[in-house]
Amino acid sequence: MLEARQIECIRGDRRLFHGLSFRLEAKQALRISGENGSGKTSLLRMVAGLSPTQDGEICWNQARITALAEDYRRELVFIGHANGLKEDLSALENLQHALALSGRHVDCGELRAALADHGLAAIAALPVKVLSQGQKRRVALARLPFCAHKALWILDEPFGSLDALAIARIEQLLVAHLHRGGMLLYTTHQEVPLAGAQSQSVELGYRR
Repeated sequence: MLEARQIECIRGDRRLFHGLSFRLEAKQALRISGENGSGKTSLLRMVAGLSPTQDGEICWNQARITALAEDYRRELVFIGHANGLKEDLSALENLQHALALSGRHVDCGELRAALADHGLAAIAALPVKVLSQGQKRRVALARLPFCAHKALWILDEPFGSLDALAIARIEQLLVAHLHRGGMLLYTTHQEVPLAGAQSQSVELGYRR
């Protein structure tokens, strides 16, 4: 179980949100919505353990994530808005590198098959710097099938720059993860239903 308790986020001289609480359990998705600059990415980074909260606490199975440290981070996968790709490496090399950083060493054949599943077979050997934004996003997301063992998926705008076919493919991956008992925390400006999944939402930046 993931739980945020009265957390606060301040950036510069702005308080983006405060007193924010939510709870996420197995088989549940939580969508974070709000206008640009409302703190969506900051919140995801806090939950991923990459940024501190100004107040409040984030807990995993009743223990603070700051105390759990690497034990907690091994339970999650985080894919940010910026994709986290190395421009001079190929799509295949980027996928291989990302999985190696998480402790997974996967056969090249499996990696090529994963890229093919995302419509990327023809560009697998090309450097990422020559790819479109949609292709880059698909390369970043191609690691998800190898992260089925991670309980918590944290995804910042997973549907950004994707066409309808790619969105449907990612939706299927996310729903399958939830049906396996996983959890999903994500942001999106797009209405993607995650059919058959237990879903809730939190909106940031609303007026009180």
